[in-house]
Amino acid sequence: MKKNQIDIITLGCSKNLVDSESLMRMFQRKGFVCKHDAERVEGEYVVINTCGFIEDAKQESIDTILEFAQAREEGLIGGLYVMGCLSQRYQKELEAEIPQVDKYYGKFNFRQLLEDLPAPTVKAVDESMKHDTTPSHYSYIKISEGCDRNCAYCAIPIITGKHVSRPKEEILDEVRSLVAEGVKEFQVIAQELTYYGVDLYGKRQIAELIDEMAQIKGVKWIRLHYAYPNQFPMELLDVMRRHDNVCKYLDIALQHISDRMLDRMRRNTTKQETMHLIEKLREAMPGIHLRTTLMVGFPGETEEDFQELMEFTRWARFERMGAFAYSEEEGTYSAEHYEDDVPKEIKDARLSKLMRLQQSIAAEIEAEKIGKTMKVVVDRREGDYYVGRTEFCSPEVDPEVLIPVANRRLRKGCFYDVKITGAEEFDLYGEVVK
Repeated sequence: MKKNQIDIITLGCSKNLVDSESLMRMFQRKGFVCKHDAERVEGEYVVINTCGFIEDAKQESIDTILEFAQAREEGLIGGLYVMGCLSQRYQKELEAEIPQVDKYYGKFNFRQLLEDLPAPTVKAVDESMKHDTTPSHYSYIKISEGCDRNCAYCAIPIITGKHVSRPKEEILDEVRSLVAEGVKEFQVIAQELTYYGVDLYGKRQIAELIDEMAQIKGVKWIRLHYAYPNQFPMELLDVMRRHDNVCKYLDIALQHISDRMLDRMRRNTTKQETMHLIEKLREAMPGIHLRTTLMVGFPGETEEDFQELMEFTRWARFERMGAFAYSEEEGTYSAEHYEDDVPKEIKDARLSKLMRLQQSIAAEIEAEKIGKTMKVVVDRREGDYYVGRTEFCSPEVDPEVLIPVANRRLRKGCFYDVKITGAEEFDLYGEVVK
């Protein structure tokens, strides 16, 4: 093991990634060497940032803890620490079941790690704000924590508590600092993006925040994640229209379309309102790419409800869509008030049908881009291709653009005009316009 090195392993969503980056900055300023999601863990200490959102994510976190608990017992690492959503929710149970972990932290007290680990005797010097959790040209910016919504299926409010916005100037200062480090692209994230500012300023301030962020010199792209459809702030679209560096992309989770399901899910919206919102979004911002998440198998979902969801998906033609089967989470409204009565085989079949439909829609939409010239940022090189993204593609979850190397050197983090020459289900192919 390497003395004074900390290996941090991040599980779950990009909001956890932001917490890991924050912890890495603090550890490195204290003199530690930090590695993130390394292929080979060699550090004296290991910190696991867990996810506790749904059953599969919880199991992955538990399996990872058990793997390193074994390594701790065998003396292969000097200390094992666990933080994040899973330990926020189940700390006492984890302490009892996996005592090999030196200490458990929740989602909000993980900075105590700085006091609990002895300072290195020989300090590494690294005051950089930006580390290798993501490529150096883009970063995630978390603008708030928690959620005031009470969706029946969701454990996030149980884990993270009420919505708490970060002060606007604090966020803008972070963006300025990261721009100075070479970051050009920002993924703005929150559990509920569109509620930003209500607790601090008495009204929604997401449009004002993005407007000011877009005016910071050096910010090339801003992309928005995790909006809520109810009372969507349409002034945010005015900001998109005013600023070319605010990507014409919106991540807005809808979950379902059947009025009966939306009511049971406690989504505070209706089918008519949802469809009207989509129409307004597309009318106000032609070419916008919408990403959504849909759920199948919620308690009480009938075949009729599911077919309504399928028909809605055909109508909406989402450019990006993910889906998942309902997973009962203890402590949620649905776990306490509904029977999980849709059999697993039916959930799986419905999920498969929905995703097959979306794959065909997405393939058609991507094929329509052939012949168009689009701005592309290069993320990396893989074999004979440079791999990049358009403004319509968020890292890791959306289609990428493959550009043949062809004896031409492209620089990571730089933007190029690329003519799209081909399309597959999840990738585009293109050539740099000379």
